[in-house]
Amino acid sequence: MNSSMIRFILGRVLRIEAILLLLPTVVSVYYKEGVGRYYIAVAIGTFAVGCLLSVCKPKSNVFYLKEGCVMTALSWILMSIVGCLPFWLSGEIPAFADALFETISGFTTTGASILSNVEALSHCALFWRSFTHWIGGMGVLVFLLAVMPLNGGSPMNLMRAESPGPSVGKLVPKVHQTARLLYLIYVGLTILEFLFLLAGHMPIFDSICTSFGTAGTGGFGIRNDSFASYSAYLQWVVTIFMILFGVNFNAFYFLVFGEFRKALSMEEVRYYFLTIVVAIGLIVPNTRMLYHSLRVGLRHAAFQVASIITTTGFSTADFDQWSQASKTVLVILMFVGACAGSTGGGIKVSRFIMLIKSVRRELVSYIHPKSIMKIKMDGKPVEHGVARSVNVYFISFVLVFVASVFLVSIEGRDMTTNFTAVAATINNIGPGLELVGPSRNFGFFSDGAKYVLMFDMLAGRLELFPLLILFYPTLWKEMFERRMHIHREPRGKEKESC
Repeated sequence: MNSSMIRFILGRVLRIEAILLLLPTVVSVYYKEGVGRYYIAVAIGTFAVGCLLSVCKPKSNVFYLKEGCVMTALSWILMSIVGCLPFWLSGEIPAFADALFETISGFTTTGASILSNVEALSHCALFWRSFTHWIGGMGVLVFLLAVMPLNGGSPMNLMRAESPGPSVGKLVPKVHQTARLLYLIYVGLTILEFLFLLAGHMPIFDSICTSFGTAGTGGFGIRNDSFASYSAYLQWVVTIFMILFGVNFNAFYFLVFGEFRKALSMEEVRYYFLTIVVAIGLIVPNTRMLYHSLRVGLRHAAFQVASIITTTGFSTADFDQWSQASKTVLVILMFVGACAGSTGGGIKVSRFIMLIKSVRRELVSYIHPKSIMKIKMDGKPVEHGVARSVNVYFISFVLVFVASVFLVSIEGRDMTTNFTAVAATINNIGPGLELVGPSRNFGFFSDGAKYVLMFDMLAGRLELFPLLILFYPTLWKEMFERRMHIHREPRGKEKESC
């Protein structure tokens, strides 16, 4: 275990977060809010710690997937703890557990909130709250690789650990170039949405925060009614961009470079759009009587379907009041999620496609025992390791989900609240049903339940294994033994240089 490399990367992450913490201070200066001083103080302290951790460069840059997973999990935990300090120190969110919950919800792009009155927050806090979505959407380590590429080492293991989906590949030969391309697409789509929102006469501050929330598929609103009070045009703009940010970014890469055939041949993207159309078609007839016209019903149905399947979490209506059939469709979409390689959460469309094809292959083997049938995606055979990882992921997901529902249910609340609270957090969605519906919040849970849900948010965003590996005793034993071995070596054989 290359613990020196882990320390070095954590230092770099803290330095990046310290710089990003300065942006809310600009907002505080513009709106003449005093809370900006807390962000400056935290930024200075964070940058100092980051410099201390990264001042000594490890002699060996080589690290494997296990180190990548540990780096990723610890980075997100450390980043969330630092990110919550301004909320807590300023008193805008007085309880530390609540501040941490809100920040983890932001970075993991979940959008579940403990706040009952969002509009009481300062502009500085609202900006940072939404900006955490944008930071976490593509991933802080992908950003690190884009702006501070590693010399040597195994940066692909960082992308594999942080990027969502059953498999991660490079768009171009170099990993840092792939990271830059992804961020260029990400920034470009964010700016494009911002311009469309401005065209609909949305205030600049609202447009910035909304663009951050949509791009990261996070869903923190800056109004108490989320998105219900905005115009129909603005709701349609956000609907379209939520769907776009749920698409595999490889498709955008192919479109930008004129490879339209490759973009259109992506099986996951086709099924993603088909799922959206079918879900809207099922919900519109069931909600027709709630709205005065079909057009209004279609708009609300499209918005909520896009919001749930992309795990954004914005809302234009209290869908907890919809029919049981409509709510069931939305709960199913919570688990399906967006495409792999997007900023959306959930289990991912590609995993469901592979699971269905695995079931089909098994049925065929019962009928034709001697037949050999391979699972294919986009016309190419799926590697055995990828198919196996999908099955293991499903098993792990179910185990974590069941354990979380049980732990949350100890407090004695109704099954729908407990089930959808866990579903909304582990799938990084935000609102659930009943007591955690779109018109309510998560503030009523005890601190113990909140920490369970925080774990679920991190596990869902990191796709379980990078976080679960931290609980594997052998990992820490190996790291401890390696450090002891290094300390016993003569000085002339030091592994690090300052």
